Amino acid sequence: MRYAFRLPLLLPALLAAVLFLSGPAPAAAQGQATTQEIRTMLQERDQQIKDILRGTDDYTTEQREELKTLINGVIDFRAMGQVALGPFWDDLSGEERTEFVDVFRDIVRAQSLSDLEVYNSRVAFDTITAEGDSAYVRTTTTYQGTKTPVEYILKKEDGEWLAEDIVVDGVSTAEGYARSFQTVVRKRGFDALMTSLRKKRDQVQS
Repeated sequence: MRYAFRLPLLLPALLAAVLFLSGPAPAAAQGQATTQEIRTMLQERDQQIKDILRGTDDYTTEQREELKTLINGVIDFRAMGQVALGPFWDDLSGEERTEFVDVFRDIVRAQSLSDLEVYNSRVAFDTITAEGDSAYVRTTTTYQGTKTPVEYILKKEDGEWLAEDIVVDGVSTAEGYARSFQTVVRKRGFDALMTSLRKKRDQVQS
């Protein structure tokens, strides 16, 4: 059985926004400030990725690690992993959850570098809305003449915005993993899933 280990590659830059306000402000003003901060940081992250990619396809180890961080650093792998395991998450011990999230993250980070050219896509930030600790971002990426809507469901954790889900052309990343992972756990058990994930990590990191 093949599993959908690979996150969609159309990941424009997302970075946390932390607002330092000198005093109370109307809710509307706070919301506008938050969305503007998110927009600015998204654009900066996107530009950082493009700056590394520009003019070379022979990247140093340091550049590859920086790209992994820029591309994946805003994904909340624990939240996405919890959705992916669904009801089976509650059956796991703390150690099992930690290992699952770590292996899941390692696979995604490694595979995010498999087609770097796609990160040169033109990104338009169409909609950014924020309310409290939740935010929604809708972008349109244009790659080789094809436009694709990419949506981000964000949650503020410890002062930073992290993506709990990424929806590409109407398809939820978290739900895609859920279909793959829960099928394995249901039929063969959690240990079998972890064995497959560990093997996959070894393959993509070799």
